[in-house]
Amino acid sequence: MKKILITGGAGFIGSNFIHYFLAKHPDVHIVNLDKLTYCGNLENLAGLEKEPRYEFVKGDICDPEAVSRAIEGADAVIHFAAESHVDNSIQDPLVFTKTNVLGTHVFLEEARKRKIARFVHISTDEVYGSVREGSSKETDPLIPSSPYSASKAAAELIVQGFFRTFGFPAVIVRGSNTFGPHQYPEKLIPLFATNLLEAKKVPLMGDGMHRRSWVYVRDFCRAVERVLIHGELGEIYNIPGTVELPNIEVTKRILPLLGKDESCIERVPDRLAHDRRYSVDGAKLMALGWKPEHDFDSALKETVAWYAEHEAWWKKLKK
Repeated sequence: MKKILITGGAGFIGSNFIHYFLAKHPDVHIVNLDKLTYCGNLENLAGLEKEPRYEFVKGDICDPEAVSRAIEGADAVIHFAAESHVDNSIQDPLVFTKTNVLGTHVFLEEARKRKIARFVHISTDEVYGSVREGSSKETDPLIPSSPYSASKAAAELIVQGFFRTFGFPAVIVRGSNTFGPHQYPEKLIPLFATNLLEAKKVPLMGDGMHRRSWVYVRDFCRAVERVLIHGELGEIYNIPGTVELPNIEVTKRILPLLGKDESCIERVPDRLAHDRRYSVDGAKLMALGWKPEHDFDSALKETVAWYAEHEAWWKKLKK
């Protein structure tokens, strides 16, 4: 693959992936298509302005003309672009349907016209809904709970429909909770870290016992790379976390990293339809040769330190 189109490459995971992939693959050219919504930030791609193997195109995945321009000459597509914050989906569900469902469909149409060799669709473990025990396998039913996860499940079904009907060369990944540098400060780890750096309390929802599996963004990028190169077309691959923790425990691990104690925790009302637990089985991905390289505590320490060292990056985002 000589030219890859990345959608949503100015966002958290997309920008981390671009940095990672360009450093790892010196013969690859990357085009980054991003609308630059509130969580898209070109500062995440600092240092690539003069990189000849990188090109930025501002555009909306719902706009066929923008997609057509960006996809010109690409061999593969990695589709990161999405509205992703659950709370926002509860406040304005239609935006999530437009971007995540219609945007994906528009992109598939253009990619099929151009006979793209491989399309990697980035999804989420939230499509499985709450998992009482065990871990979700790729063949398990989708039972999304929020407008966000419902929109991601719907997008997946369209991707699968294109594969089965047209032989479209798609692969899907369903990721666990991902964290690391450049994550917009609305998700738990960056929100709590930046609040503490501002001497504010951290808003812990409900009883704090909602359990999530956590994967460091660098390991997530390596998983997507593995699926892009080695994944079987038409298949789905879970990206598992390295640890499963209740939110209260994650909070308690962040506090001492910034010299704080539990008096900084503020209990707030629970989110509507808040899933109690996510957990995915990663055996299928591991069979491709992937395994995580970062343990949670070391990666958390590194992440919190990044936010402490980059206040200029996140402070303007929280205004």
